[in-house]
Order: sequence, then C-alpha cells, then structure tokens
Amino acid sequence: MITTVPERPVHADGVPLDWSEPLVPGEVVLDEQVAPRGPWSGIVRAGDVLTIVDVGGNQSADFLVYAADDTDERYSAADTIAWQRNVYVRTGTVLRSNLGRPLMTVVGNEVDRQDTIGGACSKESNTLRYGHHTLYQHGCRENFLAEAARYGLGARDLVSNLNWFMNVPVEEDGSLGIVDGMSAPGKRVALRAERDVLVIVSNCPQMNNPCNDFSCTPLRMVVTRP
Repeated sequence: MITTVPERPVHADGVPLDWSEPLVPGEVVLDEQVAPRGPWSGIVRAGDVLTIVDVGGNQSADFLVYAADDTDERYSAADTIAWQRNVYVRTGTVLRSNLGRPLMTVVGNEVDRQDTIGGACSKESNTLRYGHHTLYQHGCRENFLAEAARYGLGARDLVSNLNWFMNVPVEEDGSLGIVDGMSAPGKRVALRAERDVLVIVSNCPQMNNPCNDFSCTPLRMVVTRP
C-alpha cells in the first residue's frame, strides 16, 4: 500500500517547542504533557482554570467536556453558538451543556478565533476524504473512545467537539475550510470551570490536511487554582 503520509507521524527533530506558562496565575494543581497523537483526560474542579498550551504551534487540540457528576449533561456546540449568536469561540465564550447550563468559560485566548464546528477526524472520515490508503491511521474519534472508556463512556456519548488552535473559517456562503492555522509555539487558551467537569482531549493525529501544520506536536495541560 503506497502512501505519502508517514506511518507514525510526529514532529521532526529541531521543531521549535514552547511550553509556556499558565495564562491565569495561581496554585498549580495539575501540570501534564500530552504526547503527539495521544489522548488526555482529567477532572477540573469548579473555579479552577485549565490552560492548554499549543507547544509546537498550529496543533489542533480536540476537546470534549462533561458535567463530572452527571455525564449525560455534556457540551453542546448548538447551545453554545445559539446563546452567543456567533459560530466562533473567543474570550468570554461560555461553553454550554445540552441543558443550556454553563460548563466552562473562556477567560483567556491568544488566538483570534477558535473552532467548534469542524468536528473530529476519524478513520471513516479519513478514508472518505483522503482515500482508503489512510484507513490504518487512527483519528481523534479513536482517541476519544479510548479515553472515554476509562469513565464508562462510549460512542453514544461522543458529541460535537471544540478544536482549539484549528483554523476553520466560515465563508459568506456558509462553506467551511480547514486551512493554515493562526497559532504559534507557546500560544494558549484558558478555561474556567463553572462546575466540576470532566475534560477529554485528543491531541489530533491528522496528517492529511493543514490542521496540525503536517507536524504533530505535544500539548501542555495546566490547571491552576486562582
């Protein structure tokens, strides 16, 4: 099977990495790295702030969030967009649940706009868009499923996600694109938990479009207690 996509795509030696610092100062209660192409999850307590660092620049961090005490209440892109009357996620955006209640609030953002309509890649979508030769490449959906299983969640619990640091412009005619990113090494987004939440992240392994700048790099996850 011939493919131009590396079998185990990660960033090349010498790619500049900037691990940065939390956007919101406070007591550090968690500080972890997410390997290229890998999943991550954690509980963020009410009032704590999660900073996600785009260590290598233009690395999509696919993101799901659930109420920690009842995972049937989970992030809703439709409710979030409807409440703020804007498809882009920016500083001040409240991430709302399927019940319309706040889960997290974006309290810091070093990228102009963030995406919540581009969705998550998967083995199935890869083969549809890029050809059957990509079938062996796992996607964010596979990362989500593997990490969600740790909490008793499955395919039915995966909902529309956010894509931090991914550039998905919406054109006047309503069409979408996945184009070169607007982020850079060390850029950050910070989210305050409005209640105890479960966060699941896929450090996107996609190598068939520019969402990761064709170079999968690490993420840093830091939780501070202001």
